[in-house]
Amino acid sequence: MSAKTDVAILGASGYTGAELVRMLLGHPNVRIAALTADRKAGTTMADAFPQFYGVDLPRLVTIAEVDWSGIDAVFCALPHATTQAVLKGLPERIKIVDLSADFRLSDPAAYEYWYGAPHQAVELQKEAVYGITEFARDRVAKARLVANPGCYTTCSQLPVIPLLEAKAVDPDEIVVDAKSGVTGAGRSLKESNLFTEVSEGFHAYGVGHHRHMAELEEGFSRAAGRPVIPSFTPHLVPMNRGMLATVYLKPVGDHTPQSLHEILATRFAGEPFVHVLPFGTVPQTRHVRGTNRAHISVFADRRPGRAIVMCVIDNLVKGASGQAIQNLNVMMGWPETTALEAVGFFP
Repeated sequence: MSAKTDVAILGASGYTGAELVRMLLGHPNVRIAALTADRKAGTTMADAFPQFYGVDLPRLVTIAEVDWSGIDAVFCALPHATTQAVLKGLPERIKIVDLSADFRLSDPAAYEYWYGAPHQAVELQKEAVYGITEFARDRVAKARLVANPGCYTTCSQLPVIPLLEAKAVDPDEIVVDAKSGVTGAGRSLKESNLFTEVSEGFHAYGVGHHRHMAELEEGFSRAAGRPVIPSFTPHLVPMNRGMLATVYLKPVGDHTPQSLHEILATRFAGEPFVHVLPFGTVPQTRHVRGTNRAHISVFADRRPGRAIVMCVIDNLVKGASGQAIQNLNVMMGWPETTALEAVGFFP
C-alpha cells in the first residue's frame, strides 16, 4: 500500500461524485486513483464539471476498466439498485462506503417491498453498517461496508433519535415535514427537474409512500425499542442545495420542549459537526451550505404539550458525500474531521 490510501469513486459524474472529488482533493491521506462514469467514459472530470479544469485527476473510465489491485477504498455513488451487483464482486480487502440506498435497509423483504426487486447481495447486506456517524461510530470503525444514510433521513434522525432513546417523546406522534434542494434528485435529465418546472414553485412528492419512510422506520424503531411508523412528507424547494426537516413531537412524562433541548444539547456536546442552537433559534440552510454541519433547534409549539424540532444540513455534504468521507475517516482510524473542517460559505 502506498503512503496514501488509493480511493476509487464510482459514479463520479453525478453531484455526489463531484462533491467527493472536491472534498477529497484536500484530504491529506487520500489519493484519488480511479473515477468511473460509464456514459462519460474516456472524458475528464473537467468535461463533466468545468470547476475541475487544471486539476490533475484520473480520466473517467467504465467500472469494468478499473484495476482493483491498486484500490484500497471505494466510494460508490451509483444509482439505487445498480450498486449491489458491483460491490459483491469487489475484493474483500477493499473498504466501501455506499451512497446509494442499496444497503441501508437491514431487512431484504423491506428492500424488495420499497424498491420493487429482490436484493442481489443479501450476504453483503448482512454485514453493512448503517452509518449516521454520530450514532454508529464504534460499528463504523470496525466495518468493511458502510451504508451511507439518505439526506432526508440524516436530517430527520439526528434531532429525533436521542429523544426516542431517552424516552422523552411519544413514538406514535412523530410528524416529519422535510424540504430539499433540487440536487437531491440527482443530475440525470428529468422533465420534472427542469428550471421552468421547478422555479417559482414548491411542491410535495412521494406523498404517503416515499422510499425514505422505510429508512426512517428502521432508525426510529431501533432507537425506541419498538415499532415506530412516523408520518413523513418530502418537498422540493427551488434551490440548488440544502435541506430542512421540521419535526412535530409530543413530549411525554415530565418532559417539556426545554428539556428536549437539554437532551439534544447534552447528546451532541463535543460533536464536531452537529450543533444545537440556543432554544428557539431558527436554523437556516444557508448557514450550513457547503459544509458537513447540522444545525438543530427546539421550539415550544403554541399547543400545550407539543414541541417542534428543526434540523438543517447541506444535502450533498452531511446528507451524502461529506458524511461518506466522515465515515471513511472513522473506518481508517483518521481524525474524523479530516477534509471536513470548512464552515459555510455565505452569502
